[in-house]
Amino acid sequence: MDKVTSLFNEIFEAFMRTLRFGVGLIGRMSPQALLGAALVLAFICSILPLALVLFAVFLLIKLAVGAFVIGKRRQSYTPYKDVE
Repeated sequence: MDKVTSLFNEIFEAFMRTLRFGVGLIGRMSPQALLGAALVLAFICSILPLALVLFAVFLLIKLAVGAFVIGKRRQSYTPYKDVE
C-alpha cells in the first residue's frame, strides 16, 4: 500500500511542477505570444477533432459504398458461361 501512495504522490508532484512551470511561462509571455498560444490551443481543441471526425465519417461512407459496389459486381458476375 505504501508503494501505491508514493506513486500517486510522485505523480501529483510532477503534475504540480508542470502546472507551476506553465503558469510561470504564461506570466512571462508577451501579449502577442499569449494570443498566438491561445489560437494554437483553440485549433488543437476544436478544429483538429472536427477534422478527425469528418475523416472517419467519410472513410466509413467510402467503405460502405465500396462494399455495396463490390457486392453488386459479385452478384452479376458469372465465371463460366455455357457455349452452345
